[in-house]
Parts: sequence; C-alpha cells; structure tokens
Amino acid sequence: MILCVPGPRPLLPASASPDLLLGMRTENVPSNSCLQSAPLFWDPAKDLQTIASNFCYLENSGWYWGAVTAAQAHAALQEASEGAFLIRDSSHPMYMLTLSVRTVRGPTSIRIQYKGSRFLLDSSSPARPSLSSFPNVLSLVQHYMGPERHVEEEKAEEKGNSKSTQESSVVLKLKRAVYKPQGLPSLQHLTRLVINKQTDCPELLPLPGPLLRYVQDYPFKV
Repeated sequence: MILCVPGPRPLLPASASPDLLLGMRTENVPSNSCLQSAPLFWDPAKDLQTIASNFCYLENSGWYWGAVTAAQAHAALQEASEGAFLIRDSSHPMYMLTLSVRTVRGPTSIRIQYKGSRFLLDSSSPARPSLSSFPNVLSLVQHYMGPERHVEEEKAEEKGNSKSTQESSVVLKLKRAVYKPQGLPSLQHLTRLVINKQTDCPELLPLPGPLLRYVQDYPFKV
C-alpha cells in the first residue's frame, strides 16, 4: 500500500491497510475551494453522534493516549517492535486524531482525516481514490491489521511503483496496540476482546443479558 503523508491541509474538504508505503511530502496541496461542485448536505446531529461514539470507543480501547505530543508518542514507540502503534490527539487544529506507529525507520505519525462522518488516513498516494474510509477509528485500525490490507497493498504497489516513490517510502505495519500506562484495560475489557476475536456474532452466544450488552458496547477485536 502506498501512503504518502502530506503537509497540513483542511480536514472537512478532504475525502487505508496495515502494510503501507509511506512517502513524506512537504509541498502544499492546492485548494479546490474555487471549483464548482454541488453543495454537500451536512447533518450536524449525525456528525456529533459519530464523533461522540468514536471517542467513547477510543477511551475504552486503552491505546488512545489523548493530548500527548508527537515527541512523547514517538518516545513511547522508540523501543517498540515494528508495527506497534497508538492513537493520539492531533497537534494540528484542522485534524482531530493522529496515528503514531513504529516503522522500520523509526516512529512516525499520520494524520487521520474526517469527512462526511467517516475516518481515513491522510494520504497523497496514487492509490488515494481506492483508500477505504470508516465510521470510526477503531474500524480503521482493525481493517489495517486484518487480511484486507493485502488487496489494497497490491493496488497501491501497481499505482505507485516509481523509483522516486519507492526511495521516499517506508513499509508501515500495524500489528500491536501500545496501551497508555495510566489507562491499562480492565480484565473485563480484555475478556470481551477475546470473545470478539473468536466470533463475529456474539449475540448468538449463551451469555447473560448484561454481559452480552457489555460485549456489544465494544464490537472490536483490538
């Protein structure tokens, strides 16, 4: 997967795989604000619900580090194995969240875009039109840790196999979440992770009602 990390650009006008090729880009992206296009319907209630549920999931994950700096996140990942990652608040005012991850070249950070109640990794990759977006960051991370990444990776390699792209890119692998020291998950949370990893239909399990609702409140495997 070819994923180039761009410089700052607006979140809302912008429109994703554990193995990605990251290319750092420094030039500014020209704005499309002057182009004629049909106005998009914005539902503030849906936005509020999406953002609120996303942060609720993140707070329960144990690997959302909140308002730490890039330097602090990179320090936490410096001695970790390749593929270790965490989510933190973005330091850029136009973005909400950032994925910090340990690559073969060391820790790096990728902003997470939010558009139309969907989340995706910020990219200037040639394969950008085919990148997936998700209803929350947990689904985004889970997708990039799963087998679906191989399909997107092959598409990206076909579109971004130029020498200049290869020389400025590194392989990114999402493998293991790094828990925040002050936010280690409870035994109950770890138990529902095990349940979620073993089945995609927990509602069919012979579980007591309260336990079933607790499992369904966090329907992720990471």
